[in-house]
Amino acid sequence: MRLRPIFLILTACVLVLLMSSCSASRDLPEGQVMLNKVSVVTDGKYQDINTSQLKNYVRQKGNSRWFSAVKIPLGVYAMAGSDSSKWINRTLKSMGEAPVVYDTLQARLSCENLQMALKNKGYLDAQVELFTDTKDKKLDAIYVLHPGQPYYIRHLSYDIQDPVIAKLLGNNVRQLKEGSKLDVENLNQARSRLTSLLQNQGYYRFHKEFISFQIDTLRDQRLADVTLLLRPYRTNNVADTLHTPFHIRSITYASGDPQDSVIHLRQHVLRENTFFDEGDPYSAEDLQNTYNHFGRLGAVRYTNISFQQDPDSALLDALIQIQTNKPSTLSFQPEGTNTAGDLGAAASLTYQNRNLFRGSETFSVQLRGAYEAIKGLEGYSNQDFIEYSVESRLSFPRFIMPFLSRDIRRSTIATSEVSLLYDTQNRPEFHRRVLSAGWRYKWRPQNHHDQYQLDLVDLNYVFMPWISETFRREYLDNTSNYNAILRYNYEDLFIMKIGFGYSYNNGRIAVKTNLETAGNLLNASSRLFGAERDDKAHYRLFNIAYAQYVKADIDFTRQLISNYRDQLVFHIGLGIAYPYGNSTVLPFEKRYFSGGANSVRGWSVRSLGPGRYKDKDGNINFITQTGDMKLDLNLEYRTHLFWKFGGALFVDAGNIWTLREYDEQPGGQFKFSRLLKDLAVSYGLGLRLNFDYFIIRFDLGMKAVNPAYETEDEAHFPITHPRLGRDLAFHFAVGLPF
Repeated sequence: MRLRPIFLILTACVLVLLMSSCSASRDLPEGQVMLNKVSVVTDGKYQDINTSQLKNYVRQKGNSRWFSAVKIPLGVYAMAGSDSSKWINRTLKSMGEAPVVYDTLQARLSCENLQMALKNKGYLDAQVELFTDTKDKKLDAIYVLHPGQPYYIRHLSYDIQDPVIAKLLGNNVRQLKEGSKLDVENLNQARSRLTSLLQNQGYYRFHKEFISFQIDTLRDQRLADVTLLLRPYRTNNVADTLHTPFHIRSITYASGDPQDSVIHLRQHVLRENTFFDEGDPYSAEDLQNTYNHFGRLGAVRYTNISFQQDPDSALLDALIQIQTNKPSTLSFQPEGTNTAGDLGAAASLTYQNRNLFRGSETFSVQLRGAYEAIKGLEGYSNQDFIEYSVESRLSFPRFIMPFLSRDIRRSTIATSEVSLLYDTQNRPEFHRRVLSAGWRYKWRPQNHHDQYQLDLVDLNYVFMPWISETFRREYLDNTSNYNAILRYNYEDLFIMKIGFGYSYNNGRIAVKTNLETAGNLLNASSRLFGAERDDKAHYRLFNIAYAQYVKADIDFTRQLISNYRDQLVFHIGLGIAYPYGNSTVLPFEKRYFSGGANSVRGWSVRSLGPGRYKDKDGNINFITQTGDMKLDLNLEYRTHLFWKFGGALFVDAGNIWTLREYDEQPGGQFKFSRLLKDLAVSYGLGLRLNFDYFIIRFDLGMKAVNPAYETEDEAHFPITHPRLGRDLAFHFAVGLPF
């Protein structure tokens, strides 16, 4: 099927909507014009002035544009008729967007807002001009900024009208620098830092309104003398006095549920998550940390902390009210599955106890069953895939580790987790069983963007109780089709690994890394005790082969553009794993695959690579189309459309490779000289449904460059010779791709 008919249909739809949007402006009453476009520009180059951010101070903006180009929502609104009794008209108006009528009052207020924003940045003589251009009842508004020259701080002085605080602050009072630009944001930050410092030193009743600035400007020299003034304590009925530091006299815990007088948490847990003690000075930081730590406990539903002042002293009585959740829940979750085109269904039943030992320990047991109808298999008595699993987890909201001081436990938000899983998979070709157990730690420092994970021990035992004669005859025992990767992944295998992960996310930049290694301890023990090797020169544990490898992954995501409507996001992911010692092939679970909703979206899942390899047998491509190395490059433009809908345009590139040359994967080995030639490229568009708690994503990807074909072949450049049946891939997923 060719793209031309679909392209013509889409073009016709867009033209209809464009004509409708044009009619929206023509239908406005006499004397009204539609605000078409808003621009904010400066009269020169200013490194510290971001016009994109200043555009937020404009009160009126034009109608929204899809992908910053076409006013589709306006066109949808304009297609509605005037008869509101018809549901089609009501629906079109609710889905669309009414024309924005230009308002001179809002424009004047926007000029004042922009001028004030420039003054706050130190441009005290700033002016703003508004230019308009009207054509066919459409108006373009251009706000021209004339910042002028900024003012700088010539001299700083401090007037601390409380000698105790002046002595306490010492050099910490110097939050600003002479010679710096007179920026209101910097002044406010200095005031907030001093306020926080005092509130963390016992000054319970201190707030930032006690701090102000006096500014004397020298207009001819563009300089300013700044005085930071810290006033004494004052109330309506009391004259100026010194600020009073407060201390904690007592701490009382109570149930926040009036129907339950018992707090279902151990006393030790309550004290461990309370960051202030009797006799300590009041600290706003300790108060917030207490809220944070109680808030992360799964057993806690609600926390309220109040302080009662003793009228005759500077002492505070703290009351911590805690309302706990119901400890046990039972949930059922159905789901649909789609594995490379094979449709199926799954369901899980989960029991969870969020306060097992009265320390907010979370214990869960999940029973899961799945069914999938497999297509394209011949010679097998069965065409179904059935899976059952049971998984249990026990999570502690703290470090379960000896020799850790209380300060370390309190300075980090930590989780310790133990897990056990048994999974049974019955396919037409084989039956597979997986038994795994693990102990891991997750933690992050207080008020940091960093997070760490340590897999102290992770054990996996994979065994194959049954393999069909057809599969064994055609693939495993067929000497003319010997496949080392297949044979290795259909033998019983034991994996004992340790791993360490680090992630960082500040909202604009996200980094995720992971390093794991397996088999080193077992291999060292085998050598130490002189264990015997099998016919492949591999050591075995209880007559079971064990894997030995090292694997490293890194993902980097950066928002290049981010505003209230649009985002441009770049992502790069790199992974490499190397089998050695007791292994020459990576276990299937540790190998990389490419294609799918979170990779190169022009290919379906597990259908790309490795390298220039072209799949020859669709029955086993999930094994042969895997590799030891992976590279993903993604660029995605995201925009809000209307209501909960968002759109995306994307370009993806990447592939997988093997580090060794395998006969069953010709062209799959990584060679640096062929890196660019081996990169697959795709492009496409997507639709998102954003429900705040989760995002439903639909992506249509088209192949642009296919390395599996020679450069002379038309299929190598599908971007110039597109065919839907060959080059289109549809993806449905939950959550953003990166």
